[in-house]
Amino acid sequence: MDLLDMALLGAAGVAAGGVNAIAGGGSLISFPALLAVGLPNITANVTNTVALWPGYVGGVAGYRAELAGRRRRVVALSVTSVAGAVLGCLLLLITPEGVFTALVPALIAVASLLLAVQPWLKRRLDATGRRGGAGHRVLLHGGILVGGAYGAYFGAGLGVMLLGLLGVFVHDHLQRLNAVRAVLSLVINTVALAAFALFGPVRWDAVAVMAVTSLVGGFLGARVARRLSPGVLRAVVVTFGLGVALTLALR
Repeated sequence: MDLLDMALLGAAGVAAGGVNAIAGGGSLISFPALLAVGLPNITANVTNTVALWPGYVGGVAGYRAELAGRRRRVVALSVTSVAGAVLGCLLLLITPEGVFTALVPALIAVASLLLAVQPWLKRRLDATGRRGGAGHRVLLHGGILVGGAYGAYFGAGLGVMLLGLLGVFVHDHLQRLNAVRAVLSLVINTVALAAFALFGPVRWDAVAVMAVTSLVGGFLGARVARRLSPGVLRAVVVTFGLGVALTLALR
């Protein structure tokens, strides 16, 4: 890589790390940047996953205060996330690329709309007294399992998907839910990183550039997200998520 390539990847790392911390979908910035410097599709995909991992660490670090008192919830959902991420890694290895990718725009769009109507659904669940029941826990963990598989397979818009699920099925402030979402994103990407580092064609020179910058972007993005009101944060995430879905559908 020359200096121009390094500058492009560095800037993409900062932007992707920040977007992932706020809403998810940073891969739509970093993945095309890796393609632009000449990496093949599969190599760019696995390199992108490894390179953005520090950005998720930065995002969690920025949300430390909001995570206080949520250890039990985080641990339970993390176990489901790991199972989904393992499934996603296996899918990447054994299924044709187009099969799972064809579902991605619809999954992200549904998650975005889920988050958009989350206040209404929340009121309905509260009115019927069903929130927190066994059936809703099953649906939540089932959704997180699918999110983990998707996140390990490709991951663009993973944060939108996770936040949409948490917003409907967990009774908490949106900022605290976003903090839990940040942890689950980190867990899923840690599983994918381990698999791809061992078995994937990772370009470590690109990782060296983007890892540092994505860490900075993730930390800064979390600080920005913490200052947004729940309504503004929801609008940002929904808008970005629908944009991600449309972009992937038109590829």
